[in-house]
Amino acid sequence: MRMRRHHAGSDEEAGIDLTPMLDIVFIMLIFFIVTSSFVREAGIDVLRPSADSAVSKPRASILIAVSADGEIWMDGKAIDIRAVRAAVERMRVDQPDSTVVVQADRDARTGLVVRVMDQAKLAGIEDVALAATAGP
Repeated sequence: MRMRRHHAGSDEEAGIDLTPMLDIVFIMLIFFIVTSSFVREAGIDVLRPSADSAVSKPRASILIAVSADGEIWMDGKAIDIRAVRAAVERMRVDQPDSTVVVQADRDARTGLVVRVMDQAKLAGIEDVALAATAGP
């Protein structure tokens, strides 16, 4: 009787197990998603007034836009002045230390801009800023 020898190397090819690398990549992806802060856009572009003393604010978490024709935009939707306070309070739940930046058009009514800033203050936001572009 003849005995056959089975060589493991001849039938199977050696390979690299990618499972640990994929586990690490997914863990890093989850880490970056959890730790990143997402900026919510106001919804429209406005022509901001210019100011020589304008400085860049590194992190604004709540943006409110006031257009020239009196529309107020938050989170991509047009809202009424009466809904600004509730919307800011709702957005503040996710980020308790959030700041508000009001992006008012240069032709927007001053009274409406002041009312928007007042509603943000009444919602409990201490840091309310008015956006402007740097330069003349």
